[in-house]
Amino acid sequence: MDNIITFEDFTKVDLRVGTIIEVNDFPDARKPAYQLTIDFGELGTRKSSAQITTKYKKEDLENRQVVAVVNFPKKQIANFMSECLIVGAVKENDVFLLHPESKVKNGSQVS
Repeated sequence: MDNIITFEDFTKVDLRVGTIIEVNDFPDARKPAYQLTIDFGELGTRKSSAQITTKYKKEDLENRQVVAVVNFPKKQIANFMSECLIVGAVKENDVFLLHPESKVKNGSQVS
């Protein structure tokens, strides 16, 4: 494996649990995507774009807890500013969102 990181490198990644509170279509995205608003508790809300339209319907995503990296710089995607990166496992071009086994407090740190 060529991309070995140190434990200190890993601790720089701020992974948090949040609840999706709003899901909108993103017609201006190059690939089919949703615009998500996620509640991270004391960290506030953040927006993200996610190419998960083949696996998830909008109504399946509302009130769902997800894991996201919250300390990336903002990124402009078409006419939308993404403020965090939701993480998931990829299998045959589908993304399966990572989430806690039980409901936890929004903003909980993943370690």
